[in-house]
Amino acid sequence: MSYVALWENGRGSRLAEAGPRWARITARQPELEPTVRLQRELIRVTVDSAEMIEHGRLPRLSLPPRYLAAKLAHGVPAIAREPIPIPVAALQPALSRLCHELARGGAGEAADHLRSALAEGLIDAASLLTASLSRNQQAIRACALHQGLSPDLLWLVAELAVSPYANLLQRTLLGSGSDPGLSAALNAWSHGYCPGCGSWPALAEVMSGRRLLRCSFCALAWELTAGGCVHCGEAERFAAITEARDGDRRLELCDACQTYLKTLDVASLSPFPLVAVSDLDTMDLDVAAMQRGYGRPSLKEFALRG
Repeated sequence: MSYVALWENGRGSRLAEAGPRWARITARQPELEPTVRLQRELIRVTVDSAEMIEHGRLPRLSLPPRYLAAKLAHGVPAIAREPIPIPVAALQPALSRLCHELARGGAGEAADHLRSALAEGLIDAASLLTASLSRNQQAIRACALHQGLSPDLLWLVAELAVSPYANLLQRTLLGSGSDPGLSAALNAWSHGYCPGCGSWPALAEVMSGRRLLRCSFCALAWELTAGGCVHCGEAERFAAITEARDGDRRLELCDACQTYLKTLDVASLSPFPLVAVSDLDTMDLDVAAMQRGYGRPSLKEFALRG
């Protein structure tokens, strides 16, 4: 595995880069115009939150490089199992804004109900964001069902709200490259799930012949040297097929675990949070994979350290 450090541009640069990409999506697939419009607003909220925490003070973290290297050597992502403090004041406003945009974008009463539950304190923002950062789907689902909310919607809102912090954490903890032991542990990482947060990749961006996995949550980019299925490692019952359009997009299909991965040729890697734009641009590949009977794997679970 080879870890790839990304320079994160400012708000204006990221939104400017996204504009032409959204235009290309709607030009090719006009039916996606409402989806693109919603994604544009959601990404604005995410980028605003990223700007706030970039200029804020990161909570003190007792995660020295030697400790992180030992975790990675045992297949445990850097921020998994850690009681990491959440900058609630910086991230909480995004929860309401995201609900508002989702309600306008089609989620309607479900999103309004969620926003009311958050405003009335029926859902604790700190606990929600902590559960999302630790990738605890079970806790979020239980909370949603207890309050009569949509579990999928609550998970989405929490994930979008806390993702800027997850991105900052992985860059802060893993991106310096100054500790040789940590660098060696990153280079030895041989798992398809993210070494930063433990999420699966949304897709792979292929640049200059290198297949770089892109985390669906924190946007970390990493490369696996071994071939085969990213999710289970199978090499024999595994194939990559090129989908029609420009020949720059492929599906990796695994008959062992019945999962798939999208790959997309790019001139440069997508900065956070624009991996979501590439994910939307390749949505037809998701449809093609599901029509063949393939799906995405379940999120790996890493229990919080006591």
